[in-house]
Amino acid sequence: MIVRSKAPLRLGLAGGGSDVSPYSDMFGGLVLNATINLYAYCTIEETNDAKIRICASDLQQCEEYDSCRELPVSGQLDLHKGVYNRVIREFGLGCQSFRMTTYSDAPPGSGLGSSSTMVVAILKAFVEWFNLPMGDYEIARMAYEVERLDLKFSGGKQDQYAAAFGGFNFMEFLPDDHVIVNPLRVKRWIIDELETNILLYYTGASRLSAEIIDEQRKNTSGGNQTAIEAMHHIKQSAVEMKEALLRGDIGRFADILGRAWENKKKMASPITNAYIDKAFRVAKEAGAVTGKVSGAGGGGFIIFIVEPTRRLNVVRALNELDGRVVDFQFSEGGTHGWKIYK
Repeated sequence: MIVRSKAPLRLGLAGGGSDVSPYSDMFGGLVLNATINLYAYCTIEETNDAKIRICASDLQQCEEYDSCRELPVSGQLDLHKGVYNRVIREFGLGCQSFRMTTYSDAPPGSGLGSSSTMVVAILKAFVEWFNLPMGDYEIARMAYEVERLDLKFSGGKQDQYAAAFGGFNFMEFLPDDHVIVNPLRVKRWIIDELETNILLYYTGASRLSAEIIDEQRKNTSGGNQTAIEAMHHIKQSAVEMKEALLRGDIGRFADILGRAWENKKKMASPITNAYIDKAFRVAKEAGAVTGKVSGAGGGGFIIFIVEPTRRLNVVRALNELDGRVVDFQFSEGGTHGWKIYK
């Protein structure tokens, strides 16, 4: 039997960072995000040779082990091994024999939640394989725990829930890791207009989000008032942007996005850099209205708001730099899996 799964990557529209502890525990977090038609994929093929083979084909990394109930966390493919270890332990399963292959439409550090989305895709494959009793909330929660608690990777909570649920979501992050996902019913014409106004630009530079998030956490726990006040404004921007989005007020949407980016830069020093600043300057000179980096910052994808009649001018200008413009559409569904019987 073969099991396949996929999970959508997301654009962080507003409130990003307020889902990260200790801020979310102290003040509560609010995030608005939306998934797009870029995905993380996982295939699991049952074998009978008492071996476990894991291959991340996009990273060109492969590992092989004798079948066992717990794989060693060694610094390579730890997300894959962390999911396996948690599923086997949580559901009392025995040693398994299989070949796992994964890949993603976006590289790690892209700012689209690619690492967490991959965890959700892998977990969904195991859920499908073993018919595990897990819904969207349970998958997102376990994916979060694998990354943040089991493997001790720094980060927030929004990516796992975005990948599990899909679509446009307004998320509430409360103390004790309590999360409420509010799906938004956005009219089709508003989605069409938003896609026409958004230009997604990949800088070509990935970044270590953990370093940025660790500085953000340090600023919050250390009582850095400038950083804390900036995060308060970022959280509030999620509320304001939700209203603008549901009304189809793209002008207000753009204004909120730009102000959120200015506040975002106050959270930690590596959030922007010379290349990002240059990309913003080039885009605005060509006709972009505003923009923000998706995710923690420091690289990855930039969301630009562009007047549609000047879109090609901005595309041509950005294509002169080292990155590239990436076409996308918003997606509706969250993670899903299926089986193929030989």
